[in-house]
Amino acid sequence: MPVSLGRTRRTRIAVIGATAVALLVAGCGGSGSGGGSTPPDTLVVPGQSGDQIRNFNPYSPTAVEGPGMIFESLFYFNLAGPGDPQELLGTGFSWNEDGTELTITLREGVTWSDGEDFTADDVKFTFDLVASGGVPNTIGFSGTTEVVDPAQVVVRFEEPSYMDAPQLLGKTWIVPEHLWSTMEDPSRDPVAEPVGTGPYTLGDFKPQAFTLTANPTYWDGEPAVANVRYDSLSGNQATTDALAAGEVDMFSGPVPDIANVEENYPGYQVITIPMNQIVLDTCANADLGCEGPQTDPAVRRALYYAMDRDQLNQLAFQNTASAVSPGFALPERDAAYVSGALEEPTAPMSADLGRAEQILTDAGYTRGGDGIYQRDGERLALTVTVVGGWTDYITALGVLTEQYAQAGIDLTVSQSSWNEMSDARARGDYELMIDSLYPGPAPDPYYIYSYFFGSQNTAPVGEPSDTNYARYSDPEVDEAIDALSRLNPEDTEARLPHYDTIQARIEQDMPYIPILTAGTSTEFHADKFSGWPTADDLYAFPATWSRPDQAAIYKRLEPVAE
Repeated sequence: MPVSLGRTRRTRIAVIGATAVALLVAGCGGSGSGGGSTPPDTLVVPGQSGDQIRNFNPYSPTAVEGPGMIFESLFYFNLAGPGDPQELLGTGFSWNEDGTELTITLREGVTWSDGEDFTADDVKFTFDLVASGGVPNTIGFSGTTEVVDPAQVVVRFEEPSYMDAPQLLGKTWIVPEHLWSTMEDPSRDPVAEPVGTGPYTLGDFKPQAFTLTANPTYWDGEPAVANVRYDSLSGNQATTDALAAGEVDMFSGPVPDIANVEENYPGYQVITIPMNQIVLDTCANADLGCEGPQTDPAVRRALYYAMDRDQLNQLAFQNTASAVSPGFALPERDAAYVSGALEEPTAPMSADLGRAEQILTDAGYTRGGDGIYQRDGERLALTVTVVGGWTDYITALGVLTEQYAQAGIDLTVSQSSWNEMSDARARGDYELMIDSLYPGPAPDPYYIYSYFFGSQNTAPVGEPSDTNYARYSDPEVDEAIDALSRLNPEDTEARLPHYDTIQARIEQDMPYIPILTAGTSTEFHADKFSGWPTADDLYAFPATWSRPDQAAIYKRLEPVAE
């Protein structure tokens, strides 16, 4: 049968959560027209905050770069627009009739950046490495791979596995067997001298700035952007200053007065795409070791109803965000999957303090003399973690603190570094955390459910979870996710009852408290480079932190003639 989309059981994309990296920091380095000294064919983009660690392992959650740029997948699936997957190292794939056998045809004539030939053996090695747990098997891949010939492999599964395809084909980074087979521990090796098939290779590296250089032997031709430089700044304000000076060429994140980017930042334009769902992560599961008032579903639902989302959107997100569904299907993209069984198809935009009060009083809470609810002598006080420098999230939490005080809930904001936040989130060492749920490898809400709500993606507090940071576990949800994993994604009628089950359960339990659907805004230097995604040609999801989308964009850009 023809190309179909694929399944994921244990799943974490090899990128960090969407808004997370978006706001880490933007780069600084001159532009062709802004008074800096950067050559006109060098693109300056965000790097990580603070000293950047020389880690280019595409399977490491702390890699500074690599996926898409140095290490390629077989295909590129565009989340932002319709169409078939784009061929990369693969040129075609097909399922057998029952979804248990995936045949993949590979591109011939490709070489690794060290001159060695790329073959089907590299694909089998990579797939086997993932299946064996030699690198984190975040996609739950359990297939067996057979090399048919140097340009074809067959992957066999014990059960229908349609939903594996986008993750296996679009988010599994193919690595060179001749180098990786000699690594003592591929999951921990920093791959300081990466060898890939991608459009870029590693150039200079310093903790405050490193450069990827166009690969002259790239199978699709050497990119016109000769260098991509990743610089470290200390937060959104430093990034905004660099943008105003023409010293950063692409930034995915908020800037002041975003509606007037072209006026405020001459030579720049902006594009905003709704994609990632902003949430309050909660460590929700007391049975797995979570502690705090947020382990009570009543508290989580009260937090949900006490939000004034219109005010949050205006004051923190410059009205670039939009409605979010408590069932976590995107209201527009996934409209066909938004369950009719939900109490509300989208979260209320105004606060419902009466509903929040009723929920808390029904759960045994009473107002104390200071106006804060309490139960069993304990005040309803919560701490929420945010990364320092994430100005829109920090602003949002300031607004929420005031809103929750009116609802009788005491919220304390704690700022941390990205590494501290990421580690605490993975280990469950938090009460609340402002974050976002990122999409999967294809436009289907299945992946959100598998990533963030599936029991197989979590662990007891103190042990690192994959992507289910809330430690959520529900047998009905797990059964529905498992059933969806075996269904052909083209069979919408058969899939809908399982989506209904999942959405009804997570609306009631609310382990991630929905805030808004983020509008991912990316400012780009249109006077320096041409070929950027537009509303009419959304060939890739435009975000510097989204991999391999960033590579799809950088390959398309061309320097504007001086």
